[in-house]
Amino acid sequence: MTKSQRETTAGLGLRGWLTLITICAAQFMIALDFSIVTVALPAIDAGLNFGGPAQLQWVMTAFILPTAGFLLLFGRVSDVVGRRPLFIAGLVIVTVFSLVAGLADAPWVLIAARAGQGIGSAMVGATALALLTASFPEGPRRDRALGVSGALLSLGFVVGTIGGGIITSGLSWRWTMLILVIMGAVVLLGAVVLFERDQERHATRLDVPGALLATTGLLALVYGISTVGTVGWGAPEALIPLVGSVLLLGAFLVVEGRQKAPLAPLSILRRSTVKWGGLTGFITFGMCGGATVLLSLYMQEVLRWSPLATGIGFVAEGAAAMVSGALAARFIGRLGTPAVLMIGLLVQGVGTLAMLLLPQQGNLALLIVTTSALGFGHVLAVVAFIGTMTSGVPSEHTGLASGLAQTAQQVGSAVGVAVLAAVVAAATVPDAIAPEAASLAGLRAGLLVAAIVTLAGLVVAALFLRTPRQPDGEASGRTRSEAVTAA
Repeated sequence: MTKSQRETTAGLGLRGWLTLITICAAQFMIALDFSIVTVALPAIDAGLNFGGPAQLQWVMTAFILPTAGFLLLFGRVSDVVGRRPLFIAGLVIVTVFSLVAGLADAPWVLIAARAGQGIGSAMVGATALALLTASFPEGPRRDRALGVSGALLSLGFVVGTIGGGIITSGLSWRWTMLILVIMGAVVLLGAVVLFERDQERHATRLDVPGALLATTGLLALVYGISTVGTVGWGAPEALIPLVGSVLLLGAFLVVEGRQKAPLAPLSILRRSTVKWGGLTGFITFGMCGGATVLLSLYMQEVLRWSPLATGIGFVAEGAAAMVSGALAARFIGRLGTPAVLMIGLLVQGVGTLAMLLLPQQGNLALLIVTTSALGFGHVLAVVAFIGTMTSGVPSEHTGLASGLAQTAQQVGSAVGVAVLAAVVAAATVPDAIAPEAASLAGLRAGLLVAAIVTLAGLVVAALFLRTPRQPDGEASGRTRSEAVTAA
């Protein structure tokens, strides 16, 4: 066995585990930052006098916009300035603005602080995956690390939902922000101590025109999608930024083809693993995120559960996500990345489809089974999609690949929630006599769309991300991930 093979198959080791825990804790914190506030929104409205849902939604939108809009830019910046310094800078920004948010005494202060958190989160999100792929060589070690990372991302949402209810009820909504200050300080210490100072950098000019077009295009896209929920798809407030995003992102692709040092080289964007892998990631995140929101509405509007009980109702999904993350590397080692991606999408799609059977009176056993399938399949798909997108990418483009993967996640989640919410709104016929039945009918329409789109992602993976067969007896040291890259 060669040295490289021993490195690939060896365990993570103490330093490896500490490095992985630090990276995953940062990702967990970002996921927590998004979900922990959702349950606290009514308390925030009462405490700061926001003036209603239309203004209150900016507590979420102000965070989502920069998080999704700047991911691609910061992914490329990390390739130029180094992953470690940008990761640490992002942690500092998130921690500082979390403190500002927790102490906010006016709506505009909280919204500005949330925007600051979003910028820091984009830095952390763009570099965390690049640090992970740089720290663990391609193969079983990376697959295992990605499994832990994917499980904790999903768990962060669940813990945030439950924790938001407990913290808001027992303490104050402000502690949903202040707890991130404590977490940020701990993770920052780990990053300073554990991460190597000599992270690889690549001397190249930053593509300013491409950066401006990509960032403004993504900002317009996410803003338009975030606005749809309150004004509808046909309203100018949503339609103008959505059309603008299409024009800006189209111009970005044209500019990238003419730049000597592009922000996102077309050779990377055209890779089948990046192009089709990113689409499957967009689908799994969008449909899982959207289905989870619909499940929350089912528990609260149909079953009439409290916000805290609703959060606890997602425990099975979180537990299944953890199990899936622990098993993902083993599955990939035996079946290959494309097969695990297809299995994950299949389980997620079938689990979502089975949610159509959830009755108006409630069925706890069915709820546990379906949410577990959603969480288990989703994390399998996430680990495989990230492994697909980052496998075989040249070292000078690992930050870019990380930013693209995180962009697929963030934009997919925003699009998924908006699209499924629009489907539910269109399919719901108000009924004052039986409001629960009316809500359930609309939610079932949304879940059906989520299931169909997820299974369509399975078809995409089957058609475009298959591992090529090698001739019998061929002695090759290539890993399965490398075989996927060659597809």
